[in-house]
Amino acid sequence: MNTFKLTTLPACLLLLAVSYPLANAAEEAAPVVQAGAGGYLTTRPKPCKPLPETIYKTADFQGPMLTGQWWSSLAWQKYSQNLFAHPLAMVCTSNGLSISYPGANVHGAAAGIFGGGVGREGDLRLGHSAAPFPQADCAGYSDWFVTAAWTAGPASLRASFGHGSPFVYARYAGGNPTVTFARAPQVWSGGAREAVLGLTVNGHHYGLFGATGSTWSGLEGTAFTNLANGRTYFSVALLPDNRPQTLARFRQYAYAHVTDTRVVYQPEGGRVRATYQFTTQPWEGAETGTLFALYPHQWKYATSKLTELTYGSVRGLLKVGEGRSFTTEVPIQGVLPMFPAQGIPDRERLLGYLRAEAAKKPAGFADTYWEGKHLGRLATLAGIAEAAAAPELQKGFVDELKRRLENWFTAAPGKEQPVFYYNSAWGTLVGSRPSYGSDSSLNDHHFHYGYFIRAAAEVARRDRAWAAAWGPMVKMLIRDIASPDRRDSLFPYLRCFDKYAGHSWASGDANFADGNNQESSSESMNAWYGMILWGQATGDAALRDTGLFLFNTERTAVEEYWFDVEATNYPKDYPNVALGMVWGGKGAFGTWFSGDIDCIHGINWLPFTPASFYMGRHPEYVKKNHDRIVEKRKGGRDYNTGWGDLVIMFYALHDPAAAAAYLEANPQCKLEGGNTHAFMYHWIHTLDTLGRNDAGVQADYPIANVFRKGGRKTYAVYNYQSAPLTVTFSDGTKLVAKPQTLTVQ
Repeated sequence: MNTFKLTTLPACLLLLAVSYPLANAAEEAAPVVQAGAGGYLTTRPKPCKPLPETIYKTADFQGPMLTGQWWSSLAWQKYSQNLFAHPLAMVCTSNGLSISYPGANVHGAAAGIFGGGVGREGDLRLGHSAAPFPQADCAGYSDWFVTAAWTAGPASLRASFGHGSPFVYARYAGGNPTVTFARAPQVWSGGAREAVLGLTVNGHHYGLFGATGSTWSGLEGTAFTNLANGRTYFSVALLPDNRPQTLARFRQYAYAHVTDTRVVYQPEGGRVRATYQFTTQPWEGAETGTLFALYPHQWKYATSKLTELTYGSVRGLLKVGEGRSFTTEVPIQGVLPMFPAQGIPDRERLLGYLRAEAAKKPAGFADTYWEGKHLGRLATLAGIAEAAAAPELQKGFVDELKRRLENWFTAAPGKEQPVFYYNSAWGTLVGSRPSYGSDSSLNDHHFHYGYFIRAAAEVARRDRAWAAAWGPMVKMLIRDIASPDRRDSLFPYLRCFDKYAGHSWASGDANFADGNNQESSSESMNAWYGMILWGQATGDAALRDTGLFLFNTERTAVEEYWFDVEATNYPKDYPNVALGMVWGGKGAFGTWFSGDIDCIHGINWLPFTPASFYMGRHPEYVKKNHDRIVEKRKGGRDYNTGWGDLVIMFYALHDPAAAAAYLEANPQCKLEGGNTHAFMYHWIHTLDTLGRNDAGVQADYPIANVFRKGGRKTYAVYNYQSAPLTVTFSDGTKLVAKPQTLTVQ
């Protein structure tokens, strides 16, 4: 039972929160589908490039195609790019699935963190006696597994593999399993008359598991064939070592093929409890469990017992568990829609900043990313104006948010922009004008739409009638990037989020040799922040809880992989203290757009919002990060260069007094394009007045935060409902939050 308190809302909003109207065939044939007061097109507007007409999937594939995942190139290409599942890496070829272990050779350099690649041959290639095949197709997926299928007449091979699994499971028809090598392996267990082989190639150890009673040919060379005697199953496993007892342990699980993976999550008692479940099909024996490797962001929070086995990876050490599931418990970092008035020591100065923003001429409609950045600025300014007791300014910012969102959310035949259109073949919503490949490659949707969702949540916080009217279009954006409904017929479940890797991916097609990638982890966090606030404002507990799972899981991934706050994951020869981009096969100290150190770090901070406190959970790391930047940046401690405003705002999470002193001396300092002096002032002075984020205290209600300055704690709760709300914190403090306002104690 969820212990978070659900806002009491009118029945119309509660209905909106739980209803997912699906377009029927007649609606999809119409040029415009109405969604509440708004709507979307069903044909592509001219500013959007077309999506590919071919999706590489099997005839029995069911449901919307999932894009933006580690394996997505399988659906976009005739075969695939390299697929980094960790600990294994694979690539689909005409002759089958090449398999490698890149985690054995991880090393660091100034440019990033690197492991081995795959290559067309890999350590070995799992194939079929009837190969080659004309293409490889996606035959289905679950939360972190995927199945690739090769077919030529009556011959077929289906291989299933996924995150954390040392196994590749294969099914055959019309022929026998083959395993080929670029160089002859050392076979150290088994022989031609035995079904199971243990071998070493390129210094990596593998088990080959044929059906009981099967035999081998070709063991004297580099092309092995398993003579299966009509059996249709086979598996390969990466072994942590070459001990006979390890091979026997893996043999116990080798015939229990994983057929489904699913994460079940529940925010409760100040924590997100997530259970990662495996469903298996035992082709021999009665074993129903499997072996699986946990990433650092998982094993550090695991409540399940793990084994002594480990693997290496570019994400750090992987620890192995066994069974049918494992569970993690992650502390919830609360969020606030706005900062308190206590963070405004000079109201007139702040009002001056706000008036200057309000006086700016309304911008024209930009592409989805830059429009989103503008919406994000307006949403933050509205909350600041409320804290500053400036209702006229607040109304102006909110009215502009409404005007802009309503223009985007209104469709008409022939409208080219601003507008959204739905592509039924790929199951996605695309905004016009697009940018950065958000149309033809379906890139960055969570980055772009996250700003829209958070902006809509800010309007909904004060105008529930507007939320009821325009909410269906907001929900379309949410469903595109992270539909919480596994039965959604228009969109895939949690599209942009990798449920096992714990973070999102930015590329829709993953068309890179290094796999998929994500640069701005903070813009991903901004999307989940918007989902939390929208869900709370509209009374949609399921949507809010999905946002909490995404936000807090990705937070742990940011701490482990983009920041490595405990210095446990980066190789010792990596000279930097953060990554700019996380890739499937590497970590890069760089960005897509700049080699400047402010940008490499700052792209994983922006946009600064009232939710950005999550970056301050480890203040000593903040200092280490900041000090490395000022050591390397051109301006040093002159924050009036580059993205210096973001650097000093980040540093305020460790030393707010120093940040306040800088701002006092530089009241009109240079700003990054999505920032404002108003929020910079409110951010720094909230931290300076109330203290740093106290990560050790959680609440039984998620729209809350605790600050600590010295021995003094300050508790802040925003209550969305129309009656007082009692919130209990894990340190025993109780706070009675006033209705529809921010209460500070």
